[in-house]
Amino acid sequence: MAENQSFTDERFLVCGLGGLGQHCVVALKQFGVKVVGIELIQPNSWRIPGVDSLLDDLIIGDCRDNSVFERAKIQLCRAVLIVTSDELINAETAIAVRQLNKNARLIIRSTKENLNQLLEEHLSNFVAYDPIYLSAASFALAALGGNSLGYFNLDGNWLGVFQHKVSSGDNFHRRQLFELNSSSRMLLCYLPQLDDTFNYFYDWDSETIIQDGATLIYVQEFDRLLSKKTSKSANNNRKQKQISPKSTNFRKNLLEYWNSSSQVRRVVIISVFITVILAVVGTVLFNSLDQSENPDNLNAFYITISLLLSGYPDFLYSVTTKSVVKQIVALGLDIAGTAFVGVLYALATEKLLSTKFLFSKRRTEVPQEEHIVIIGIKRVGTRAIKILQDFYQPVVGIVLEDNFDNNKLPDITLFEGDLNESLTKVNLSTAKSIIATTEDEMLNVEIALKTRKLNPETNLVIRTFGQRLSENLAQILPSAQIISAYAVASEAFAGAAFGENILDLFRLHNQTVLVTEYKFSQVDSLNDLLLSEIAYGYGVVPILYQKPGIPAEIMPKEYRKIQPGIRLVVLATIDGLKRMEAGRIGIYPKNWQIVIESAVTQEAKFEGANQIVKYSNYPFNKARDLINNLPQTLPVPLYKLQAQSLIRVLQKCQVMASLKKIGGDGKR
Repeated sequence: MAENQSFTDERFLVCGLGGLGQHCVVALKQFGVKVVGIELIQPNSWRIPGVDSLLDDLIIGDCRDNSVFERAKIQLCRAVLIVTSDELINAETAIAVRQLNKNARLIIRSTKENLNQLLEEHLSNFVAYDPIYLSAASFALAALGGNSLGYFNLDGNWLGVFQHKVSSGDNFHRRQLFELNSSSRMLLCYLPQLDDTFNYFYDWDSETIIQDGATLIYVQEFDRLLSKKTSKSANNNRKQKQISPKSTNFRKNLLEYWNSSSQVRRVVIISVFITVILAVVGTVLFNSLDQSENPDNLNAFYITISLLLSGYPDFLYSVTTKSVVKQIVALGLDIAGTAFVGVLYALATEKLLSTKFLFSKRRTEVPQEEHIVIIGIKRVGTRAIKILQDFYQPVVGIVLEDNFDNNKLPDITLFEGDLNESLTKVNLSTAKSIIATTEDEMLNVEIALKTRKLNPETNLVIRTFGQRLSENLAQILPSAQIISAYAVASEAFAGAAFGENILDLFRLHNQTVLVTEYKFSQVDSLNDLLLSEIAYGYGVVPILYQKPGIPAEIMPKEYRKIQPGIRLVVLATIDGLKRMEAGRIGIYPKNWQIVIESAVTQEAKFEGANQIVKYSNYPFNKARDLINNLPQTLPVPLYKLQAQSLIRVLQKCQVMASLKKIGGDGKR
């Protein structure tokens, strides 16, 4: 976290102005900083119209060259975003930048986890992200529809973001909004009308009574994924214990094995058994015959094995004998070997030919309804499917890519080949959602229009790259969810450029919400602020608070105070991060005060003074003087939600208080 100072003169360098790079420029400019871009070749056109006008300087050249860095004034750059499509170039550029600027923040695009870890060890102030990994969850969660908007893990605790439409008679109906908050749940947004959209956090009054038809969005701790997996593992263990033979009786075990074997396995056992007997008998016979006729002849065992493997012609040419008995034995072994060893050959051949079916798990049948169809199974599609599987969603895939290894996703039904033919097989008319994630924008548009025609009611999720196409699609498909992987990921890259640790992200009503971690230093501008002041002032949601050496608190109390060494994780939009970085508090004005009217007992006064100190940061001695001379108005201006919380706490202490507006043109 930077100190409270202007940073409009700081420079941020973006190396590589492809799709991701251009979106990073747009995200960085929201912070009001100077952005310099480096591109190898002058672009003929831009994916984002007007992005060139956002650049304070555009340098054409190789981003690995020192001369290019000199033109970019690398020594003045606070952060360098290295986002070309070539990961080798990105790594080389990061190393070159660190030689010229020891302090610049390095954010690179990379999928190589081992390389990223090594670079982080050798290059300080470094972070690497995979844009596909960052954005894939957005596609999966958009396809879920219903009430799941996002999920992430903090210190082993699973947290989910859920959307709930209130209906008459459910648990939330007719309750006040503040009652939703608990040690495991926190309200993020309240939308009274169906067509309302999320704009910013805390855009509601905590005393509002929840009405039928309203929409609630909240973050909640949950263990659904872990409990299901644990249960499934326990069931498997129980089954294994049930079928494990306990008896030590060899004969009994052998009979059980024989009875449980398939017909093919029994044939194999009999063939092997008879072949071994023939080998022993043949060896004994040939050994006795050779001793009487030709003691220097070939070894009896090798002759027997050769005959069993259809080597009778070799026997006639290599063994000179006039013994009719020996010739009859040899012919008999050859015939028997052809029969029984041939069976083993046939079964082995069948086994090899069916290898692909053995290595591929048996595909499930196409669900009849409420399933998710994902079209285009590359990196985004594969990652999205794995997330959907975590939520135990029925998924059907349509593969359009060449040379796709269908064993990568063994637990879903896949169709390959012609798109039109595949669409007829996936029960499209009853599908819950359809995701088009191919790397061809126009193909995604074709898929969207075609599937919308076949199923107008389905939840449609479309992957795009260009801003213009996204805007146009939104006009003709207003109910579809159009997601640009680069646009989503770029906000994480931009947030990381200011030194913040972006842990995860999710989409909330066409806005990207970043799960952001802060660690506060001795000189931080936010020291001594209450969490309520950070939350309501900057419009972010604290969800984890940890003092050094103490376990983290999930959904922390709003009266917790920021001190050096504190670790804080918040949910923030890009606007919230911008406010925190600039130190511009006051998304909502502090234009409310509390009128403290009376206290029932001296004990109530004592406890009331403590709560005033805790919730308003008012000095303790002044709070004691104030509550001993009632009625009084607390002179500290507060945010409305902060003041309402304090009033409720005071009432529990038997101190009567009311809310008073002190003017201002705020939103509340």
